[in-house]
Amino acid sequence: MQKGKIGVTTENIFPIIKKFLYSDHEIFLRELVSNAVDASQKLKTLANMGEFKGELGDLTIRVKLDKKAKTLTVSDQGIGMTEEEVNKYINQIALSSAEDFLEKYKNQANNIIGHFGLGFYSSFMVSEKVEVITRSYQEGAKAVKWTCDGTPDYQIEEVEKMERGTDIILHIDKESEEFLEESRIDGILHKYCKFLPIAIGFGKKTEWKDGKSVELDEDKIVNNTNPLWTRKPADVKEEDYKAFYKELYPMSEDPLFNIHLNVDYPFNLTGILYFPKIKSNFDIQKNKIQLYSNQVFVTDSVEGIVPEFLTLLHGVLDSPDIPLNVSRSYLQSDSNVKKISSHITKKVADRLQDIFKNDREQFEKKWDDLKLFIVYGMISEEKFYEQASKFALLKNTEGKYFTFEEYEKLIKENQKDKNKTLIYLYTTDTEAQFSYIESARNKGYDVLVMDGHLDMHFINQLETKFKESHFVRVDSDVIEKLIQKDEIRESKLTQEQQDDLKPVFKCKFPDTKANYTVTFESLAETDQPVIITQMEFMRRMKDMSQLGGPMSFYGEMPSSYNVVINSNHPLVTRINEDKEKKCSKELDKLNEKLKPLQDNKAELEKANKDKKEEEIDQADKDRIAELDKKIDEFTGKRQEVLEKFGKENKIVHQLVDIALLSNNMLKGEDLNKFVKRSIELL
Repeated sequence: MQKGKIGVTTENIFPIIKKFLYSDHEIFLRELVSNAVDASQKLKTLANMGEFKGELGDLTIRVKLDKKAKTLTVSDQGIGMTEEEVNKYINQIALSSAEDFLEKYKNQANNIIGHFGLGFYSSFMVSEKVEVITRSYQEGAKAVKWTCDGTPDYQIEEVEKMERGTDIILHIDKESEEFLEESRIDGILHKYCKFLPIAIGFGKKTEWKDGKSVELDEDKIVNNTNPLWTRKPADVKEEDYKAFYKELYPMSEDPLFNIHLNVDYPFNLTGILYFPKIKSNFDIQKNKIQLYSNQVFVTDSVEGIVPEFLTLLHGVLDSPDIPLNVSRSYLQSDSNVKKISSHITKKVADRLQDIFKNDREQFEKKWDDLKLFIVYGMISEEKFYEQASKFALLKNTEGKYFTFEEYEKLIKENQKDKNKTLIYLYTTDTEAQFSYIESARNKGYDVLVMDGHLDMHFINQLETKFKESHFVRVDSDVIEKLIQKDEIRESKLTQEQQDDLKPVFKCKFPDTKANYTVTFESLAETDQPVIITQMEFMRRMKDMSQLGGPMSFYGEMPSSYNVVINSNHPLVTRINEDKEKKCSKELDKLNEKLKPLQDNKAELEKANKDKKEEEIDQADKDRIAELDKKIDEFTGKRQEVLEKFGKENKIVHQLVDIALLSNNMLKGEDLNKFVKRSIELL
């Protein structure tokens, strides 16, 4: 029997392993199983090279639990170790000095394991004692047993072991008894080892017989040793891709497309990425790409490792060039990872371009599901925008799809305003904005549907990319102003009549936090009599505020609406005539009193117009202030007369409510009153 101390210059190695790696303690099993896989694959390689002439036999790695003995054992039938190799690989931990090690890595738990060949030692995170029983494949080799209780002291002795390979027996400590539960071990194996290339057996298969579950004498294999991404794309059928997707995500709908990656230069990368059906809650879809290194699971949190928009994809990436045991911050700065990231972006764009070119009909059918992913990519990655701009689609209210170039050709003759700016009209809700869409169609204009989660950001981007172009929501102004042409239509109302009708209409709008500004436009007689619009800039900022970030303060601002009165509509001119009939006597009397006051004020202001404030005589200042007070008094009385008329006029009330209703702004009691009034008017 040999006794000794493990080759480190401090006794602190085990406390460090237990303390600093405890947050990742479940990975001990990944490390032990990975080592067993390596040992088995090395034996297969030696056999292929003719250096091992014996029978490979059953290479299944077996994980066994013994709850009574409180042990967990990982056994392989790989190359095994001689006593000399045990000394070399287990007893001599290659650290330059314990002091450097402690100083450099004490705060970087994830960098310790594997980085210094410490994978095996992670077993001490959960064990009070570890035994290694091993026999080398070499002819005449003797079996040895290595034992250590979590201190630098160990012992080696010769033992009997008939088969080659290694058994690692963990005596689980009290704090880690969760690892004596079958479900816990099964979960860890499923997470980290489900695609390892050597079969892993955990427990036995069972079948239902005579009304009870009966254990069979056959290993329950927990992994798929030949996952789809390890096969050549030419050997894989479409149904295989769908079946593998179900294996990865059992509860998901079928994906839209897939990309099979198979790169061996300038780095090694294999994998299959799937386009899932994504609507709007894309945050929920993240953490679905699984990252592997030689079929060993690394992480499913790939943000920063692949571009942000690619985290919406599902699937598997596998590269031996991705370090297995380092932190995500290390991965994000790794040059190979950066190259892999940009390569995947290009491959994704190439695949989408191919689908678009070869089967545009199918691409259009799936566009609504693909759109969020592609738009997200175009907004966040300039290189992806350059490629995607060739196949990204715009959809109009008729359900037709166009590339950017095709749509520009469609609208460039009819939708340029008087300043030669090309106006892209769009809607965010085809039902709520139906009347505005109809007005645009009646003018021969086309309207895009931009109702996606990121479309406001996308519109902002497109305005910077498209030359001399502007996007305008179809309900942000009257149609004549959305695309202003040179023609001018005469108004049937004078400016004075329009000024009098402003309080008549404004008094009927709900008294809420929203601001309503009444204006008049000379529209066609067949256009709507009252139209409510919201300024494009403010409305777009409010839409974007819903996604949070720097725009969120816009969401707290009160809404502002423009109330456009069609001064040529027969109902509006009729209201004006009714106002003249019912209010002219009172208004004329007030006007008679107002006019001399306004004339007097105008004379005083004219006399003082060239003087500085301090040069104006105080008597004139006092007189102007007195006139202002009287003018305000009579102007207020005029407004009271007009508001009283407006409040009593059912047609005014009806027109305002119709405008509110068409914007989905008439609700509750007001909506009920509108219905009753409509019946009365009929």
